[in-house]
Amino acid sequence: MKVIPTRIKEVLLVEPQVFGDRRGYFLETYQQERYAAAGIDAAFVQDNISFSQQDILRGLHFQHPRGQAKLVQVLQGEIFDVAMDVRRGSPTFGRWVGVTLSSAEPRQLYIPKGFAHGFCVLSPTALFSYKCGDYYAPSCENGICWNDPDLGIDWPVRHPVLSEKDRAFVQLKDIPPERLPAYEG
Repeated sequence: MKVIPTRIKEVLLVEPQVFGDRRGYFLETYQQERYAAAGIDAAFVQDNISFSQQDILRGLHFQHPRGQAKLVQVLQGEIFDVAMDVRRGSPTFGRWVGVTLSSAEPRQLYIPKGFAHGFCVLSPTALFSYKCGDYYAPSCENGICWNDPDLGIDWPVRHPVLSEKDRAFVQLKDIPPERLPAYEG
């Protein structure tokens, strides 16, 4: 397993070791001791799968006060995945990391607590898997509009398809500070 730092040190790109031959391949998607040794020490408590069509954009979502670390990967298809720091007081507050994840090149992105997360689908369909460090808590759900001009996220879709909930999210600057997690640096 190879762990690659991103421009935000807490967000990590993981390249699991793939064992392949003419029959196909095998890879280990998570092993607690190995991931903890690599700096991914979240206690994952929930696994989710999302299936989406091309041009679907989901996000930017985060939970507060019950923040969720996430370990995300694509099982089928290709997506553009974004992690954005929403921790008030953080030196990287409002900055984001974007990576392409695909089933053709198995990689994972680790997103710690205190980050908003979103993705858009680049292939005809995508099957997306993610481990969560806390349970989904609807009362703690928050979000930021995907096209907040202050963030400058370079989404690779021009006219994304959004849910009504995602369409109603506000800009980061309009979220009261108490609704954002604090940086614990």
